[in-house]
Amino acid sequence: MEFRKKIKLFALAICMGAGLLLLDVEEARAQQFAVKANALNWVLCTPDIGFELVTGEHTSLSLSASGHYKPYGVNSKIFLLQPEFRYWFNGRPLTREFVGVTAFATTYDISVSNRRFDGEALALGLTGGYVFNLGPRWGMEMSGGFGFLFFNQKQLTLHDNYEDAFVGEGVKANSWGYKLFPVKLGVTFIYIIK
Repeated sequence: MEFRKKIKLFALAICMGAGLLLLDVEEARAQQFAVKANALNWVLCTPDIGFELVTGEHTSLSLSASGHYKPYGVNSKIFLLQPEFRYWFNGRPLTREFVGVTAFATTYDISVSNRRFDGEALALGLTGGYVFNLGPRWGMEMSGGFGFLFFNQKQLTLHDNYEDAFVGEGVKANSWGYKLFPVKLGVTFIYIIK
């Protein structure tokens, strides 16, 4: 199966899973639900929004999306979808320390100096962080994590013919592999809706 189709199926599965959790209205009434925004992404002109649903006494599930188009005039396009499952140590989710498992799917087209990177990536990793309470409904989360990034991309230089990277309707990748990669880095503001 083509890598781009795998990315789309992965993103669809993430959205469907989050939708099923949110549709479980009877159980969700007693659960907390929060909206989040990562300030580091916003500083980099990559707006994001996230949602977190408390699923148990020590657990929560979050989903965030971010992306940008030519930030600061740089020729770059990125879209990223990231779910995360978290375990909270103190027995009260959305406050204090946590560890988590996260994944993300992204598509990108970035031109840096005389090089262009156009492709997709999937990542899986471990995260950790701490949430400071700023008020009854507000919090600030400091988080980070590392994992493996699997990528499939067209990597070209300024003098390459970009049209040679296309074969019919499909795209011919010339670079793929995996790397140890920071899968999360954030200073995130949280507002608990209920």
